[in-house]
Amino acid sequence: MAHKSAFVAIVGSPNVGKSTFINFIVGAKVAIVSVKPQTTRNKIVGIVTGDDYQMVFLDTPGVHEPKNKLGEYMVKTAMDSARDVEAVLFMVDAKYGLGERDKGILTKLVKGGLPIVGAVNKIDIAQETAAEKLCDELKELGLAKVYPISAKTGEGVVVLMAVLKDYLVEGPRYYPDDEYTDQPERAIAAEMIREKALNRLHEEVPHGVGVTIEKVHQRTDKDIVEVNATIICERNSHKGMIIGKGGKMLKHIGMDARADLEMLFGCQVFLQLFVKVADNWRDSRRVMKELGYE
Repeated sequence: MAHKSAFVAIVGSPNVGKSTFINFIVGAKVAIVSVKPQTTRNKIVGIVTGDDYQMVFLDTPGVHEPKNKLGEYMVKTAMDSARDVEAVLFMVDAKYGLGERDKGILTKLVKGGLPIVGAVNKIDIAQETAAEKLCDELKELGLAKVYPISAKTGEGVVVLMAVLKDYLVEGPRYYPDDEYTDQPERAIAAEMIREKALNRLHEEVPHGVGVTIEKVHQRTDKDIVEVNATIICERNSHKGMIIGKGGKMLKHIGMDARADLEMLFGCQVFLQLFVKVADNWRDSRRVMKELGYE
């Protein structure tokens, strides 16, 4: 039997659950999750491998109205990912319904001519009638295949995955069997720290936060990995918020991140966090490049 493969781009507005879906189907945390919009900034790859197939899912940044160079980069990354794939998974939020932004994204996708499968996510927290109505709306807009799911609980995901397998084509195994993402450990570690900062900080701070990993060192005398990371923010006032009174906020962020990092590295982690100000870095191509947004 010939081996089959497919690339599937997951596209939608910010905070519709794309990253939660990726993490669920690969069975590991490869994309960070936060209630803050625009959490995902880069294209994240999640890999699902079977006996005779491999599906490569591209978790893209939420499509929004960009206000700086970082925002422009995120939108471009999302829309570029929807090209040269076997199918697009268009995801919407069952609780909040179909907004004008969603309709605009869908219009662009339809013009691209690729097969599009709709997913109405978060049915675990939305009214059943609202989810059904949203499915009908998407069908009226031209999507023949629309499925209600909960990426958080897994409800409906098996059915959706079976449908997406219909888009497999004869092709190679692009990644080894045991790989579930193409993200290097340093990139995943940086995102894990940023996730904890997002979840701890106030609304005005998170969008201006980036993380760089300065050092990852495996000690030879003990099963411990030492990680040094820098949280970059845009203003001195934000730096104060991130550090907190007596360093309490930074300590909490570090404690939250350490648990995920220990799962990532498979051993005890000694984490040191630093904070640096880079004025308006989201409009600086140099700093964006340093943070991995290229």
